[in-house]
Amino acid sequence: MSEPLIATALRRLLELLADGAPIDDLEGPLAAARAADAEPDQLIGIEDATWLALRVHRTLGQHRRREAELAALFDTAGDLAALRDLDAVLRSIVRRARMLLGTDTAYLTLPDEEAGDTYMRVTDGSVSPLFQILRLELGRGLGGLVAQTARPYATPDYRTDERFRHTHTIDTGVQEEGLVAILGVPLLLGSRDGGKVIGVLFAADRTPRNFSPDEVALLNSLAAHAAIAIDTAKALADTHAALAELADANTVIREHSAAMQRAEEAHDRLTDIVLRGGEVPTVAAAVAELLGGGITVHDHEGKRLARIGTDQDIAAAEMTAAVADSRAAGRAVPRGGRWICAVLAGPELLGSLVLHARPRLEDPDRRVFERAGVVTALLLLFRRSVAEAENRIRGELLTDLLTAPDRDPDGLVERGRRLGTDLDRSHLLLVAETAVPARAKLTATARQYLFGRDGISTEHAETVVMLLPYDGTAPGEAARAAAAQLTHLMAAPVTVAAAGPAAGPLALAAGHAEAVRCLRALHVLDRTGDGADAADLGFLGVLLGNAHDVDGFITTALGPLLDYDARRGTELVHTLAVYFACGGSLTRAKDQLHVHVNTVVQRLDRVEALLGKGWDDPDRALELQLALRLRLFAGHH
Repeated sequence: MSEPLIATALRRLLELLADGAPIDDLEGPLAAARAADAEPDQLIGIEDATWLALRVHRTLGQHRRREAELAALFDTAGDLAALRDLDAVLRSIVRRARMLLGTDTAYLTLPDEEAGDTYMRVTDGSVSPLFQILRLELGRGLGGLVAQTARPYATPDYRTDERFRHTHTIDTGVQEEGLVAILGVPLLLGSRDGGKVIGVLFAADRTPRNFSPDEVALLNSLAAHAAIAIDTAKALADTHAALAELADANTVIREHSAAMQRAEEAHDRLTDIVLRGGEVPTVAAAVAELLGGGITVHDHEGKRLARIGTDQDIAAAEMTAAVADSRAAGRAVPRGGRWICAVLAGPELLGSLVLHARPRLEDPDRRVFERAGVVTALLLLFRRSVAEAENRIRGELLTDLLTAPDRDPDGLVERGRRLGTDLDRSHLLLVAETAVPARAKLTATARQYLFGRDGISTEHAETVVMLLPYDGTAPGEAARAAAAQLTHLMAAPVTVAAAGPAAGPLALAAGHAEAVRCLRALHVLDRTGDGADAADLGFLGVLLGNAHDVDGFITTALGPLLDYDARRGTELVHTLAVYFACGGSLTRAKDQLHVHVNTVVQRLDRVEALLGKGWDDPDRALELQLALRLRLFAGHH
């Protein structure tokens, strides 16, 4: 009987082990033997067998747990190998920690170097929103102890554990989550002694619990994987950032290389234009092609010298302001979708370049545009130097014409043709004068004023004489324009008198003499700094002018009265003559005219309406009387 009972018990124990039965079921065969009143030696044998079965069950459980742990670690390693999303890997690690340790929650904290604290990076099993966003002061709580010592710590009851520094914030978050037992392990990079703690991994229960060494070791292994994941992600991020920076640098290098090549080509092209004696329009065309926009070139007065690839113009006021800004900055400046570059020779403004239809201009293209301004300055300086040299030679011709026009007029005309000046063509004569301190500068300023106007100038008798091709501009208007511009350039009053148009050496010399007389009259009339011709001086002009245009003077003075008498059959001109002849006496005038005095008054009122107020002022009255007398001498009644 004894053998079958023991054998039955052993068989049953083996079946339970094979079926993976709970550990409590393993005590069933021993309980059955006791119930059957088995012999003591039989009970001892069954008790030994039961104890061995319990050991086997515990060993199998450990193996299964170890197998699960190894599988989890293997899966975690696989996640790391295929790292794409750091957050996803960390969530997986925290979830496995909670599952393998069988805790209510697990979480991971990382330091925030900028804020100077730590924060919840990942949680699993948390039910408290406050706990999920909890921020912890450095060195405080269980996590602070783990981070400072780089060693794992476990507490069976967090609230009563005095090994670490409690804070209201942390305690409130732990209480809100309902945590009691907490195990924390460091996320360590490198060895424990010389490594760096980059975070803490926790597993926690809402009931008291003692964590076993195996559980601590398992959480340590998961923390090591988490540390590797974070470090790998950081390395990848740094690598990606470095690659992005490298790509950006490579792009910048390529763009810089292309810009340098383009600038070199632009330099070679513009230099070639200068060496081949190119003109300003040639430079403008090259710049327009290089920069892909329209170009206009202007002189120092804003007059356009060239236009390439655009039909746009810029308002004079905007142009003046932009050129001033460019001149002050020494660089091209943007204005209303255009770029403007002052063309300078030292401090002197020679002109300006305008680039149209290029709102944005990168630095390399901007330097090309500014280099074009330098090349344009060289060409304008060269052009001015040539013009000044030609002007000096032609100035000698003008001096000879003024001093001895009748000695060899045909020779003077031939010399002029060889020098590009046709003396047989109609010209205006301008004579300019300024005060003694500024007189030495006037000659050079006159050449600057004539630049681009196809005129010539020379010093003569302490004045500067300018010969300009006649383009339809009235002499007086030309004189006033020259006086205004020369005064501006000199920063001192310049008086200009004009005569003409005249053609041929003799007529030009006579025009010069008339302009000199007009210049003296301007000074006598205290009109220094003004410009005029003989026609602008009224009866003085009749006396000073070579042509003595009597009819023109009469028409200018009496024209409105003559027209009114012709249309209405009245006698306003005759009444005015009688009135002046009677010394301005209405009584004597009405007797001479054989009309009522009121009729004389009415006629004189009409004269005032036609000639304007002030007609009987002394100066005006003198002109009217002279015009009436000249009309009488000319045979008019």
